[in-house]
Amino acid sequence: MMERTFGMIKPNAMNKNIIGEIIKRAESNGLKLIEAKIKQLTTDEAKLFYLEHKERPFYDELVTFMTSGPVMVMAFEGENAVDVWRTVMGHTDPAQAEAGTIRKDFGDSIGENAAHGSDAPGSAKRELSFFFE
Repeated sequence: MMERTFGMIKPNAMNKNIIGEIIKRAESNGLKLIEAKIKQLTTDEAKLFYLEHKERPFYDELVTFMTSGPVMVMAFEGENAVDVWRTVMGHTDPAQAEAGTIRKDFGDSIGENAAHGSDAPGSAKRELSFFFE
């Protein structure tokens, strides 16, 4: 099924200068980058974007990290785009991610795992509309 998903390159990966490598991995797995921009998240934007995690103990740390440097927000399109992007990213914890995934290769920790991706078509729609018209 053709669908769209949201992806984000987090500040730690941006600092590693690997934007091209991350996009290449998405494209080589059948995803087409249809829109992208580099953005510095404000604290309010980060809090709103990650609102679902507000009651979790890592929320404040997440907001601080996500505002520590620029991010690249991306819209991908392709067959089963949500699942494909999640597979390309790998497990949330880089230590548990499969070899060759973005998080295994470039993530520093669970909190600083290099990339974000929507977990379902509904969240993809919400996250895409947060950053793109």
